[in-house]
Amino acid sequence: MPFFDSVLLAVLVFVLLWLLSRKQSRQMCLPPGPTGLPLVGNLFQLDRKAPYKSVVKLSESYGPVIMVNTGLQRVVFLIGYDAVKEALVDHADDFIGRGPLPFLVKITRGLVISNGERWRQLRQFTLSTLRDFGMGRKGMEQWIQEESTHLVERIKTMKGEPFDPTFFLSCSVSNIICCLVFGERFSYDDKHFLRLLQHISQILILISSPWAVVRQCHYVNIFQHVLIRSAKETKVKEHEDTLDPNSPRDYIDCFLTRAIKVIFLCLEKGTSTEFHNDNLVSTVFNMYMGGTESTSSTIRFALNVFIKYPKIQGRMQQEIDNVIGQERFPFMEDRKSLPFVDAVLHEVQRFMDFAPLGAPHYALHNITFRGYTIPKGTMIFPVLYSVLKEGKQWATPFLFNPQHFLDHNDNFKKNPAFLPFSAGKRACVGESLARMEIFLFLVKLLQHFTFSCPGGPDSIELTPEFIISGTLTLNAHKCTALWVTYSGSEQSQSHTV
Repeated sequence: MPFFDSVLLAVLVFVLLWLLSRKQSRQMCLPPGPTGLPLVGNLFQLDRKAPYKSVVKLSESYGPVIMVNTGLQRVVFLIGYDAVKEALVDHADDFIGRGPLPFLVKITRGLVISNGERWRQLRQFTLSTLRDFGMGRKGMEQWIQEESTHLVERIKTMKGEPFDPTFFLSCSVSNIICCLVFGERFSYDDKHFLRLLQHISQILILISSPWAVVRQCHYVNIFQHVLIRSAKETKVKEHEDTLDPNSPRDYIDCFLTRAIKVIFLCLEKGTSTEFHNDNLVSTVFNMYMGGTESTSSTIRFALNVFIKYPKIQGRMQQEIDNVIGQERFPFMEDRKSLPFVDAVLHEVQRFMDFAPLGAPHYALHNITFRGYTIPKGTMIFPVLYSVLKEGKQWATPFLFNPQHFLDHNDNFKKNPAFLPFSAGKRACVGESLARMEIFLFLVKLLQHFTFSCPGGPDSIELTPEFIISGTLTLNAHKCTALWVTYSGSEQSQSHTV
């Protein structure tokens, strides 16, 4: 009987806490949301495979600012362009906090999972350093052009046979990060390079598992082990041994040079510094994870779109042939002369919606927003799916439609609700680089190849699968890449949309 008495007491305590929590909600004017159950909250009301769709559905009853109880903590979801923009841009300082993901925060000290002075120093330094090394400028453009040539040559070796483009695309995009971080690119056959890509793949598999949240300690240990191995292979020690502060070669050199300057100031003032090896390793790791997977997946998704809609692919090729031809490199300045190509690539990113929940934000203090109180310690998700698929922002939100980015004269037009990289002070630090890679790689590929697949267009499934890390993973499709030779008006006629 003592056991049953203890169970009954525990149940009564939880029910009492639940009732007190509901009373506190009414007193604090918390955002509205569905009534939850003790212990599990609203978990059973969320679709595990598409939680972002569940909260958008709930917003029809509760409005654009919703509070949901996950059982462990309260979570606020911001729904629609107006609410997301108002929070992240108009009230940027209130929503600047980053959510402490339990299976990442203990090992990710750098740029992504950080707040306060650490985040400010590392973000400012990273942005300025990336700009110095050409992000959004000619220098970076040349790196991507060179890498796109290597990618084309690798695809040519497939000789029109079906292949999975994932590996080649990961190598190409990752090599751009290598140029930034290490000041050099690597052969697709380099053992150290392949091992680093393998580490990234392993980590993505780990955080995609439903056990990632439950078995936190186990995963933290694995992450630490992989991170340490990766750190050794980022050549940090080699950079320290060969550093010339007057002639930085890459991001690591710039970080080490800043660390040397800052440490003397800190010694004089008796303060601490964020420029130390732990933050260097973690920030490099952040750049690799963010800069490789999301961009390579977007390019791979674009190839699926080209296969699914061959007329769109043909019209893009004709526009590229008219403006650039097949011989010279594409440049970013060509984009304004390629309105249909630009519209398709924007629509690829809108339709794919790589991070439908958006990156988690965090209330570092009590936030007053739209008449509600969001308590300190609350996780906040700006649901990008609700922005990129919002009916009042897009004519056909659930159809792939390049006309979303074209006016009545077929000139490119912007849409403020195009927020695949989020918005505000926590927007993706590599947005300019990602946009450049997507444009230059894909235009280069379409200059030389027509993509198809053995099963034909109808076999292509464009709906990605949601994984627990908050991103989407693509369905695997093999493709064929046939070398193209343009034939002027005949090509144009055969590919009109």
